[in-house]
Amino acid sequence: MSFESCSGVVHGLSGWGLSVAYLGVTLLSLLGNSVVIYVVRDMKRGRSTTDVFLMHLAVADLLFSVTLPFWAVRLHSGWIFGVVLCKLLSGLQEASIYSSVLLLASISLDRYFAIVKATQPLSFRRHLVGITCASVWLAAAVLSLAVAVQREVTVHGDRLICYENLAGEGGDRWRVAALVLRHSVGFFLPLSVMVVCYGCTATTLFHARSQNKYKAMRVILAVVLVFVLCWLPHNVTVLMDTLMRGGLLGPETCEMRNRVDAVLYVSQAMAFTHCAVNPVLYAFIGQKFRSQLLLALQRHGLVSKRLRAGSGGSSRSRNTTITL
Repeated sequence: MSFESCSGVVHGLSGWGLSVAYLGVTLLSLLGNSVVIYVVRDMKRGRSTTDVFLMHLAVADLLFSVTLPFWAVRLHSGWIFGVVLCKLLSGLQEASIYSSVLLLASISLDRYFAIVKATQPLSFRRHLVGITCASVWLAAAVLSLAVAVQREVTVHGDRLICYENLAGEGGDRWRVAALVLRHSVGFFLPLSVMVVCYGCTATTLFHARSQNKYKAMRVILAVVLVFVLCWLPHNVTVLMDTLMRGGLLGPETCEMRNRVDAVLYVSQAMAFTHCAVNPVLYAFIGQKFRSQLLLALQRHGLVSKRLRAGSGGSSRSRNTTITL
């Protein structure tokens, strides 16, 4: 989470506005990701490996969005939830971020093997998906432990704050290690995997004789661009904040501190919107997903067969992935 300013208040930034934004992202994420989980779980047959990754990604984004209302209250009233929830929610948020970006990288790898290495046996990929998802969740849990342990609650100004306590001997080394870990495993490594895999996939699609190849390439481009637009500003700002706290950007003043804090809050809000955008990018823009959604609603008697027939859905899409 972001850091407190010298005065305890970020001047020129509305706590109410950010709180409303967090709650809006929470509602959109809960709705979109719940629908994705509902559709994938409802598939009776033809569930692809990417669909399984997509469901785990939706679970990760759901867990992340559950933490946002607490931080929304914190922005306006300080941390009023105690030490236990400070540690628990911080660890849960960190784990969900790691699992989300690692699952995004896993999806890009899955699409690479499905399209570029099409000769790879499907049974082999299906065998690996469970192991990969379990490894992602385990790695995310381990990586988040340090954050949960370091979190403390203290009085700052006229309010309580939940912060990462890196004071004492070795605090600077912890801060640098945490920075390297978050930037490498939580951003640059998944981004590198996505760029390489989707670059190869786009090249293969470009040379393929398919009427839908340009639409698929637009989806690939959108996935990478949205990931970068949501997370790059926050990663750059956190890097600047760490360098400033280490004295590498000159003497720190309250004016500079407040400016960096304001950018931290805004860039953090941008990064948090990614959990609500994921369902749109990976599911809702595809006709296949809409067909599967209507099929699931029809199976539970929530829509009529006539509505599904009018939507242009086809039973042939049942055995295909709901994503790219």
